[in-house]
Amino acid sequence: MLKIIRVSTVPLSLNVLLKGQLAFLNKYFDIIAVSGKGKHLDIVKEREKIKVVPVEMERKISLFKDFISLVNLYKTFKKEKPEIIHSITPKAGLLSMLAGKMAGVPIRMHTFTGLIFPTHTGAMQKLLIYMDRLLCMAATHVYPEGKGVESDLKTYKITNKPLKIIANGNVNGIDLQHYHIGSFTADSNDNLRKELNIDSKDFIFIFIGRLVKDKGINELVKVFSEYKRENVKLLLVGPFEDDLDPLKKETYVEIENNSNIICVGFQKDVRPYFAISNALVFPSYREGFPNVVMQAGAMGLPAIVTDINGCNEIIKNEENGLIIQVKNEEEIKRAMERMVNDQELYLKMKGKARQMIEDRYDQVFVWNELLEEYNLLLAERK
Repeated sequence: MLKIIRVSTVPLSLNVLLKGQLAFLNKYFDIIAVSGKGKHLDIVKEREKIKVVPVEMERKISLFKDFISLVNLYKTFKKEKPEIIHSITPKAGLLSMLAGKMAGVPIRMHTFTGLIFPTHTGAMQKLLIYMDRLLCMAATHVYPEGKGVESDLKTYKITNKPLKIIANGNVNGIDLQHYHIGSFTADSNDNLRKELNIDSKDFIFIFIGRLVKDKGINELVKVFSEYKRENVKLLLVGPFEDDLDPLKKETYVEIENNSNIICVGFQKDVRPYFAISNALVFPSYREGFPNVVMQAGAMGLPAIVTDINGCNEIIKNEENGLIIQVKNEEEIKRAMERMVNDQELYLKMKGKARQMIEDRYDQVFVWNELLEEYNLLLAERK
């Protein structure tokens, strides 16, 4: 079978973002996953039943380490001789597109799952724009994950190549059978609430993701620290990343000391936490196409999201959630109060949450659209 190599900077991206997809594609192609070594790459190998090749890549800019990664990717591509390489994260995209071009890989695809440069300024923004332009020069095909990413690529003149969004956006779609509120019983929900000291009458706002500045955690926690209602709680599910994107000191203190903020760290299965929650709150600064917003919708939760790429495509304001401005504490507060106090609006949005995900982001549809794209490119090459 023809070989396709999927590349990400860190294996967590392959493990979480492409769960199930690689095994599906492996029925039709010889799929190889390339990323940094570690337990997540081991999980991908076992779960997806595919070959994996560890190649270390730094998420930060590091000229010496990046050069070593480039050489190792080149050697991997020359050895494996794939027809297609397809990358999904920024550093892996740049290095694998360059290495693939040097190695003579005929089809070099990159999906922009998000853009970093719009949130930077000055010299750093110029450098990041140059890197994305270089990536696109080395790629043969460029795919924005959604309309917002597509718009930014055009606005900043990142590439003149044709841009194509696969399916309706998002790299993997949603497993609607997996993310279903019916998977959890009243007893299991009650047991988790007791474990977390949550009353059945409490209104639970949930955030799932990395607990970092760029996800709007500083603003969210500050707003919640001033929100003095005993029957409203904030459930934080995800890891801190103090080395890459630390929070303010006062944010850590508030999370530690506020009894209405419940922090459970990284969880392999987030569905039980969705099942006991009432609404997602996701005040991120930037995204490509956030899985967590689709997961929440599939579990029947309306969402508060910022007016950014991906989020404003999944959420329609006052239909299946509320859209607010980035870094705006007053709007976070107002949206949370509307969720809690306006029962008619809340029930309307909750009632539409799952159906709006089913209509656009069913995983089977996304996988088949990607398979069709691979076959199309291979046919064109022949």
